[in-house]
Amino acid sequence: MSFRSTIDGSHVLPFPGRRTSAVAPVAEQPLPVLIILHQETSAPGRVGNALRALGHRLDIRRPRFGDALPETLDHHAGAVMFGGPMSANDPDPYIRHEIDWIGVPLREQRPFLGICLGAQLLAKHLGARVAPHPEDVTQIGYYPIRPTAAGEAVCPHWPAEVYHWHREGFELPAGAELLAAGDDFPVQAFQSGHAFGFQFHPDVTWAMMHCWTTRGYDRLDAPGAQARHRHFEARAMYDVAERAWLKHFIDGWLARMPRSVMSEAAE
Repeated sequence: MSFRSTIDGSHVLPFPGRRTSAVAPVAEQPLPVLIILHQETSAPGRVGNALRALGHRLDIRRPRFGDALPETLDHHAGAVMFGGPMSANDPDPYIRHEIDWIGVPLREQRPFLGICLGAQLLAKHLGARVAPHPEDVTQIGYYPIRPTAAGEAVCPHWPAEVYHWHREGFELPAGAELLAAGDDFPVQAFQSGHAFGFQFHPDVTWAMMHCWTTRGYDRLDAPGAQARHRHFEARAMYDVAERAWLKHFIDGWLARMPRSVMSEAAE
């Protein structure tokens, strides 16, 4: 009877009928997710963490600083467009380009998520108006949202309050479905096909909140903004629910990738 040597030099007795040279199957590599950021120091935050946990690489692009956006999302699982201090109404060429580029995921029916500015750019592409509050009210801090029946169907267990940092809002685009409503800014989340827009910031980590409330401290005096300590008090109450909700949403959002693309990724 022959024995099989292990790496450390010891010997083991082979089991009858067992294959000793089997090769473990190679796990399928998920497609990367396109990440569109608007500042040099911006990060994908908690959204990026959730995507990495699912095995996706992040293809980070900053069009404002010269990065090109792909002509197709055939090689991406989806795209996330994040926030920034600029306006969807700014005349800068990169803002115009990003608004136009959103037509790519819409046309190809790929998962797209716009957060804050990204949601405003999506709304603008779809023909909706983006503008400041008529009384110049801002939302900087935690504010309540009310999910609709459609929102609960997309992803249940919405947090009672979510984090915001914006002075502009948008109308509900024609043909889009309202997923969550608010008070001063009525449209908080919407869906158009495989594209979603969130006015709020589920992406913000504890470290990002520290950074924003420090560098943007002067903005906390704006009408409607909350004092810095209130941001962290509310985070202690609402962040666990918001984090769990975001994970659930990201799982379902990526599942909207067309079957043809999923099969190509497995080849």
